[in-house]
Amino acid sequence: MTATPVLRTEHLSRRFGGLNAVSDVSLSIPEGETVGVIGPNGAGKSTLINLVTGHLKPSSGRVLIDGRDLTGARPWVITHAGVARTFQIVKPFRGMTVRENVAIGILYGPHGVRRMSHAREQATRVLEETNLADLAERAPGELSVADARRLEFAKALALRPRLLLLDEVMAGLRHREIESSLELIRTLKTRGITIVVVEHVMRAILAVSDRVVVLHHGKVLTEGRPRDVLSDPQVVEAYLGHRYAQRRTGGS
Repeated sequence: MTATPVLRTEHLSRRFGGLNAVSDVSLSIPEGETVGVIGPNGAGKSTLINLVTGHLKPSSGRVLIDGRDLTGARPWVITHAGVARTFQIVKPFRGMTVRENVAIGILYGPHGVRRMSHAREQATRVLEETNLADLAERAPGELSVADARRLEFAKALALRPRLLLLDEVMAGLRHREIESSLELIRTLKTRGITIVVVEHVMRAILAVSDRVVVLHHGKVLTEGRPRDVLSDPQVVEAYLGHRYAQRRTGGS
């Protein structure tokens, strides 16, 4: 018997007026797989995450989490089904400390505890895991770009998800900061968490993805093993470009 995918989308589409931001996207992601989603700006990557997590309602198609039809469900319903996400534009809770930002998810998430003291203890462990423990009492507005992105990561992990969707958590980071994020993703993979990574940093996609899906004009252009996909002429033409092809072949 084939196991039920953690995430399945069936002919998922979202239109904004005459624009098809996501068009007929069907994906099946089994438990424990890490899938990279790439594509040019405007390809529909963030829209896809918003559809899966209930921040947008699809124009047509379905979203199933563990076989349960959650198409168009409210974000908190999907969260309680074991799904967490980060936002490309960081969205901390203002007026709270870094630790309190994480504790909120522990208090009110699907595995919610009822005592703030316990939530703070668990938040401290999450902050240690994401290298933010030394900044626990800071306000989010005091954080660097890298630390603010790590806080997005920490807030998602506080929900103890089975499915984690990461929307460009490495954008704007330096080499060392990217390596730290990759190490955390690798740790989560060892725990069996199913992960979807939307990212423009190609070496990050190669480092952690078991499979890569390429979106172009809202549609799935191709999917497969990372190195196979990144050498596909369609992908080079649509996204990676002539200079990338030259670097791979050693051309001038």
